[in-house]
Amino acid sequence: MNRTTIDSNGAAGASFRSYATGFTLSVILTVIAFALVMSGGLSRSATILGLFGAAVIQILVHLHYFLHLNASSSSRWNVMALLFTLLIMALFFGGTIWIMYHLNYRLR
Repeated sequence: MNRTTIDSNGAAGASFRSYATGFTLSVILTVIAFALVMSGGLSRSATILGLFGAAVIQILVHLHYFLHLNASSSSRWNVMALLFTLLIMALFFGGTIWIMYHLNYRLR
């Protein structure tokens, strides 16, 4: 039961230990983000930079431990689908901001 298995779709199953590690890392990163905001000991820009760093690391933890995305050849199509999704989201968000900016500029 501790062995990681791969089914015919390329999805990797994980052991309880892997999920526990991911959960522990997620809780630690959440506590770090909470402590950064609640302590108030850093400047605003340093706090925002720390939150951004913790968020990026937490995204990577979730992708690796819970979604099982890694650089192995078996999950290459899953990684490609994720990258395509991120590209589409960037186009939607970027296009929305661009349109709103130009509407704001023209309606002044």
